[in-house]
Amino acid sequence: MSRPLHVEWVGTYERSYPRTRVLVDGLRAHGARVTEHHRPVWERTRHKAGGFLSAGRLAGAGASWAGAWAALAVAEPRMPGPVDAVVAGYPAQPDVVPAWVVARARGALLVVDMMVSLADTLGDDRGRTGAAATRALAGADRTALALADIVLVDTAANGEFLVRRFGVRRGSIVVARVGAEPEAFPASPVPRGAFHALWYGKLSPMHGLDVILDAARVPGAPPIRLVGEGQLDDWLAGELRRDPPVALEHVPWVPYERLRDEVASCGVVLGIFGRSEKASRVVPNKVFQALAAGRPVITADTAGIREVLEHGRNAVLVPPGEPAALAAALISMAADADARERLGAAARDAYERTGTPERAAAPLVEALQRRRGNA
Repeated sequence: MSRPLHVEWVGTYERSYPRTRVLVDGLRAHGARVTEHHRPVWERTRHKAGGFLSAGRLAGAGASWAGAWAALAVAEPRMPGPVDAVVAGYPAQPDVVPAWVVARARGALLVVDMMVSLADTLGDDRGRTGAAATRALAGADRTALALADIVLVDTAANGEFLVRRFGVRRGSIVVARVGAEPEAFPASPVPRGAFHALWYGKLSPMHGLDVILDAARVPGAPPIRLVGEGQLDDWLAGELRRDPPVALEHVPWVPYERLRDEVASCGVVLGIFGRSEKASRVVPNKVFQALAAGRPVITADTAGIREVLEHGRNAVLVPPGEPAALAAALISMAADADARERLGAAARDAYERTGTPERAAAPLVEALQRRRGNA
């Protein structure tokens, strides 16, 4: 009998980030041995696209990163082997070069989790970096992709983006869904009483917050609870002063462990509604978390979303960037408890097919077993 797969996460990745936990738990569910060799750096800052990008903050983070890898370099050789794959986890780009050194020393594959391209996210989508800095970030993306034996992406649409922009070999791409932790978002009955919609996340342009606010301003729109803070804090505060939607409540932040209660109490979870090219390729954490909890989802009809959800069957999909369509969907859902119940049950089925840790990690397990079989 062949030994179980051994996968080592190494570096300064965000250990508690849902993407990481889902993949680690999923690999273990498949019988793989997973070891983590981690030093914290990036999780010390909640928002990575605001003041964090100042020269002083980046210098401090760089010093912390160097210290972390100095400690890892001393301890890593003592980690037990053999190892089939070394993973540079999210965010992967800072760790790729030293992780590649570790992988080669181990005779292992290097798996790079490219859930985000830095150039695409910070430069193109969020507009936080100028042209020169965006080119430098693209260089970091390109280096990470060139060194990877396996490139993990969260949607096939994101994989095609990497092929187009960076020339990645399609054969190296493995689609592993973001998924959700079942214990963090347990299934529960959809409330049939008082209705409100929930949106939560980091306030970044991709999410289409302007669409949500304009939908909330439509007469007859049901209550919306908006939870989050981030890049668009000042914009949101200005909008709420200028023309506050009567039925919208903004809560700056809720700890991750309390999100389960927020999701359990709502009638529907709102996804993303932005018009950007990046928005068209992603299925965000909150969508999979809503599916896990058995909550109906209203989100934009995009190529990425259509990989997981189908309009009318297990979600309500509306055209991106269209507040009137979102408002109409909200009004309809608020008035139809039976539809909410039906879509909630179908949402949970979609989660069990695509978003459990075991399902999310399955493509990576298959790729690693295939590579080991061909070695």
